[in-house]
Amino acid sequence: MSRAALCGLLLLVAGTSGLARAEDEAKPLDFELKDPAGTTWKLSDQRGKWVVLEWMNYDCPFIKKHYDASHKNMQTLQSTYTGKGVVWFSICSSGEGKQGFMTPEKAAERLKAQEASPTALLLDPTGEIGRRFGAKVTPDMRIIDPEGKVAYAGAIDSLRGKDPAEVKDATNYIAAFLDSVLAEQGRPFSFHPPYG
Repeated sequence: MSRAALCGLLLLVAGTSGLARAEDEAKPLDFELKDPAGTTWKLSDQRGKWVVLEWMNYDCPFIKKHYDASHKNMQTLQSTYTGKGVVWFSICSSGEGKQGFMTPEKAAERLKAQEASPTALLLDPTGEIGRRFGAKVTPDMRIIDPEGKVAYAGAIDSLRGKDPAEVKDATNYIAAFLDSVLAEQGRPFSFHPPYG
C-alpha cells in the first residue's frame, strides 16, 4: 500500500472514530498527568473554565507547520487564549522508542526552544489519555467546556498540508470556536476531521 493511501486510510479511520468519540464524550471526562517539572495536573481541577487539549509531537511535520518560527501560529494561539482565561494543555502521548517521545528533561528543553506558552506541557508516555480522548494524529485538538465535557474535537484548521505558509490562509477552528464561546455567541461547530 502506498504511503499516500495509508495516510488516507488512517485519516478516514480517525475521522469516523472522532465522530463516535464526540458522542461518547457527552459526559465529563478526567485525567491526571504530570508536566516536565513533576507537577500533577487534573482536568477536573479546571472546571468552570474553557480548556484546550492539544495533542502534539514536536517531530511531526504537521506540528512543525504550526510551531514554525516564521509565524508561531501555535504559540500565538496559546498566549492569546491563556491571556483570556482559557487553560491550554499541550499533551505528548508518544511512548518510549516512538517518534516524539520526550523525557521530562527533554520536554522542558523543547518547550523552551519552541517558545511555547501553554498552561502546561503534559506527558502521557503510556498513551492512555490519548486513547481515552480518541487522539490519533498530531495536532489533534479538543476543547473542553466549563462543565468538563468535550465541546469540540478534531482539526486545528481547514488546510491540511505541511507548508507553514498556508497557515495564514486557513480558517483556524480553535480561534473561531473560542472567540464565539468567549463572546457568548454559542458553539459554531463540534467536529472537523483531524489531520496529521
